[in-house]
Amino acid sequence: MSSVSYHISNLLEKMTSTDKDFRFMATNDLMLELQKGSIKLDEDSERKVVTMLLKLLEDKNGEVQNLAVKCLAPLVSKVKEPQVEMMVDTLCSNMMSEKEQLRDISSMGLKTVIAELPLSSSGLTLTAGVCKKITAQLIGAMGKQEDVSVQLEALDILSDMLGRLSGALVSFHSSLLSSLLPQLTSPRMAVRKRSILALGHLVPSCSPALFSQLTEHLLTELAKGPPTSVTRTYIQCLATISRHGGHRVGEHLEKLIPMVVKFTTVEDDELREYCFQAFEAFIHRCPKEMSPHVATVTQLCLKFMTFDPNYNYDDEEEEEDDKMDVEDGLDEESDDEYSDDDDMSWKVRRSSIKCLEALISTRRDLLLSFYSSICPALLARFKEREENVRADVFGAFSTLLRQTRVGSSHHGIIMTRLDSGVSREEEPAVTMLKKQVPVIVKALHRHLKEKNIKSRQGCFCLLTELAHTVPGALEQHIPALIPGIVFSLTDKSTSSNMRIDALSFFHVLLLSHPPQAFQPHMQVLLPPVVACVEDSFYKITSEALLVMQQLVRVMRPQGQSTTAGGFDPKPFVKEVFAVTLKRLKATDIDQEVKERAISCMGHMVCHLGDHLGAELQGILAIFLERLKNEITRLTAVRTITLIAASPVKINLSSILSEALSVLGSFLRKNQRALKLSTLACLTALVTHHAATIKPAALEPVLSELPSLVDESDMHVSQVSVTLLTCMANACPSSLAKISSSVLPGVFGLVHSPLLQSSALAAVLDFLQALVLSKTSNLSYRQLLKSLTEPFHSAPSSVDSSTIHRQSYHSVARCVAALCSACPKETPGTVASFIQEVKNRGSPESARVLALLCLGEVGRSGSLGGSKEVQGVIVEAFTSTSEEVKTAASCALGSMAVGSLSEYLPFLLKEISSQPRRQYLLLHSLKEVISACPASSLSPHLESIWALLFQNCECPEEGTRNLVAECLGKLTLVNPAQLLPRLKQQLKAGSPVARSTVVTAVKFTIVDQPAPIDSLLKDSIGDFLKTLQDVDINVRRVTLVMFNSAAHNKPSLIRGLLPKVLPHLYRETQIRKDLIREVEMGPFKHTVDDGLDVRKAAFECMYTLLDSCLEGLDVLQFLDHVEEGLKDHYDIRMLTFLMLARLVSLCPAAVLQRLDRLVEPLKATCTSKVKAGSVKQEFEKQEELRRSAMRAVAALLAVPEVERSPSMADFANQIRTNADMASIYQSVQGGEGGGLGPAESMDVN
Repeated sequence: MSSVSYHISNLLEKMTSTDKDFRFMATNDLMLELQKGSIKLDEDSERKVVTMLLKLLEDKNGEVQNLAVKCLAPLVSKVKEPQVEMMVDTLCSNMMSEKEQLRDISSMGLKTVIAELPLSSSGLTLTAGVCKKITAQLIGAMGKQEDVSVQLEALDILSDMLGRLSGALVSFHSSLLSSLLPQLTSPRMAVRKRSILALGHLVPSCSPALFSQLTEHLLTELAKGPPTSVTRTYIQCLATISRHGGHRVGEHLEKLIPMVVKFTTVEDDELREYCFQAFEAFIHRCPKEMSPHVATVTQLCLKFMTFDPNYNYDDEEEEEDDKMDVEDGLDEESDDEYSDDDDMSWKVRRSSIKCLEALISTRRDLLLSFYSSICPALLARFKEREENVRADVFGAFSTLLRQTRVGSSHHGIIMTRLDSGVSREEEPAVTMLKKQVPVIVKALHRHLKEKNIKSRQGCFCLLTELAHTVPGALEQHIPALIPGIVFSLTDKSTSSNMRIDALSFFHVLLLSHPPQAFQPHMQVLLPPVVACVEDSFYKITSEALLVMQQLVRVMRPQGQSTTAGGFDPKPFVKEVFAVTLKRLKATDIDQEVKERAISCMGHMVCHLGDHLGAELQGILAIFLERLKNEITRLTAVRTITLIAASPVKINLSSILSEALSVLGSFLRKNQRALKLSTLACLTALVTHHAATIKPAALEPVLSELPSLVDESDMHVSQVSVTLLTCMANACPSSLAKISSSVLPGVFGLVHSPLLQSSALAAVLDFLQALVLSKTSNLSYRQLLKSLTEPFHSAPSSVDSSTIHRQSYHSVARCVAALCSACPKETPGTVASFIQEVKNRGSPESARVLALLCLGEVGRSGSLGGSKEVQGVIVEAFTSTSEEVKTAASCALGSMAVGSLSEYLPFLLKEISSQPRRQYLLLHSLKEVISACPASSLSPHLESIWALLFQNCECPEEGTRNLVAECLGKLTLVNPAQLLPRLKQQLKAGSPVARSTVVTAVKFTIVDQPAPIDSLLKDSIGDFLKTLQDVDINVRRVTLVMFNSAAHNKPSLIRGLLPKVLPHLYRETQIRKDLIREVEMGPFKHTVDDGLDVRKAAFECMYTLLDSCLEGLDVLQFLDHVEEGLKDHYDIRMLTFLMLARLVSLCPAAVLQRLDRLVEPLKATCTSKVKAGSVKQEFEKQEELRRSAMRAVAALLAVPEVERSPSMADFANQIRTNADMASIYQSVQGGEGGGLGPAESMDVN
């Protein structure tokens, strides 16, 4: 400690030296000392250091002064309160000094101190004390009218303070307001501007009464009709307050809007600009309250976006499409005639367009009306003469396109859209946009050849958005766009960014349109792209290589023969090949360029390999080298995969054996992407080039495969098994070597509970390939034995627990696959299974497996109508074991799928005659309805339908749900006939029958497009009327169905939201008449019969947030969320999730309700369980608190949140309370990190 004091006193001594360099060095050393975290000063040293630094602020040397200011920052956290106050006092009094330099340096010092004041609760007393000192002095300084620079500095510092520490200044808010308002009429413009800024920072945390006082003041002053310059200031102030205070302005909008509208009629361009900026702020911050005024504001914007009194847009000239005239016209206009500096009308146009953009981006619900009103107006403004304004017009139109894309169903990869988009119904907005495409292109293609870079960039951004939003729409217009693209790529004056924009647009265009559209223009398109590939700037080269890759695809699309399509790529191959090869050979270039050169050349070899002749082997050798290089190996693996599968049949024999050994070594690497790409590459090589692969060359690969087949990574296992299948088909001799080491892994997968869908399909293919490959050591019998063995071992406690239910089904599928591969063996196998089921002495697991195997074999129809099998199944239904019964019902269903005519009548008869087995038999029927094609079910429709309706009022709920599922799936077979019948049943049946029918509708809603969709859309409204049903269970079931629709097919219910939401919200309320008390021995226990319905309602609300956000009135929605925050445990858990989701989707609305939401959150986070409670109660409470804390963490991630006094207070409480702080930390670090929605990427 003493050594530190000594060192510092030494430095202080040097600071008094007459030599400025000594002073400078000593101050610098002091700063370095203070920045060390470990240093601690005693009281004496503190005082001396502070005094010395304040003295140095008046030093004659400017550099020493600057250093002294920098020292203040670390000093604030090192010294005690009295020293900080002394610093602040001195700095404030220096601010009033006569010397200008001292004033400047002191104000810098004050800003430094303010930036360092602690926000944590421990330092709050210091912060509050210091702020009071500064504020009192600053208010005094502001009143000094005679010296403007003092006023400006004071206002600046106040803004800083209010921005960072507004909460600590609550007691000063009203005096600050009363001293800031008079400054708005100051004769100096700068003072007014800074006062507005300070007011902006004051607004978020001031009390509602003060906010009203401020707004009232502005309204009263504006009503007096002050001079225009003052009016401007007030309107500017309104816009700033709205931007900072957000939703608070909402309450005053009714009075504000007419006032601002009135001022747009004043002939003053700047005032109009500020009016539109105010509108824009209102739209962003209070979208709901602005709803009644949207039409007024839109009209004004449309009127003033064309406001250009000093220029006459000659319409006739525009109609003539004579390019030369237009270009001359543009040149004249930009010379001198209209660019007079006094013309401010462009500001009005610009601000009104910005205002429109705000409308488009906040009101997706009005998209269709925007297409009829705003879209044509924006298109007409593409001719705007002022480049900044034109850029904004393009920006606003791009926003319109983005909003259209967000709403339409395709956000996927561009390539898939070309074919899959056909079946989906088109969004009405997209249809309207398609009609506008010719107009857009006509308006834009003129700008694409302008000298002005900003305009061209705007055009390319807009066209890129258009290509993403409506893929394929530009096909007719490609000839019009090509000159513009070529111009931007070849023009000497074009900047590199411009070229990159043009190339990336061209890339999107190539991806989203068919190749034939570009073939006629190849002559024009190729040279500029080739020139860009040779450009010296790596970003241009890499973008150009992507384009080149697509152009290669255009020259000969995959699957076309050389002559087809009448386009011959031959003249272009040489040119493309030469530039790509140059980039491919270079090793001293950027990695991105290396990778794209490899990829581009790969596409050339794949599509045009037959044109490359002798060059081909050299290229393959380079690929092999790139494969060995760690930096480029992944790209090289993908490229070789592409070439291996090429329809051109490239001869790879020169590199095969070496490539295989390198690829084998990659299978050992930890990098998963590399492993998967390598397996795909090997599969392509084995499939297409098996004839040229020598068995020895496969050794390095074979030795690595067994370790990859493991349940720890199902995807890698699946791809590995697919490779093994290819080997079994192409080179069985190699496979024989490793079958003994690979098979245990494969059987391990089959017996794993994780094996499902595509991985299971891969295993089935492999086993079939294996049996057919006739490898001596793997017969049908051996495989069958290995598969079924684990199920026959005595059911010791260990074994039975290791066999998972899923693995029974997997093994049964495998057995059926083996049977279908070896039909001769089937009858014997079936007979042995039948014996197994009959044999009461065999273990349960073996009987269950035998039944499932019979079912799966029967599914392929290879059982025939064996009466014996039916008898076995019926007998199994009488078993005492539930597992055997369930297996029998699965087996019966599967067999019926295989031969309907044999089994279905039997099944229906059993359902009618055996009420005790109904549940099991309905399971079988469900399987039949789900798996059989519509054509084969049609003859039996009526009998099934009648039988189901006999059972739709079954007292057992589980059975009823099964009946409903069968009804729903049966309706999909013939929707036109059966859906109206379901609707009829709604009127006829009892409450139980109604609930069955509504549940059936839930099962007609599937997530893929289906023929029933259009019919459902028309009739779902009738089914949703059951939300008003008197029976509570029917209402609950309807909500579940509604939730399913909102989740899987939101388009069905979007139009019905206005009718449905009031009923939905009604179900979220706690109803006292449904709460009853039950006596349980000496205890009374309350039961809430309405809980399930409320839960279903809140689940619907959560789903609507994701699928129909634009159809919700978020503030009304929040009212019900707020109620839910005080409800039962399950509902609170749901509403916490909703709140976190809402924060990321519409933070403005949540901020508006913040003060009401904080209380329930606080109550949950601070609540404690009674001391004597059971363990479950503690766990429940803990989970609730964690869930609430996640919602709090999401709230605190929004920057403006802590400006709310109640939230700031709660945040401090969390920081200071160790228990809450630890929950907050764990939520932040773990699950809370990803509360926002993952941004969906366009993966091209």
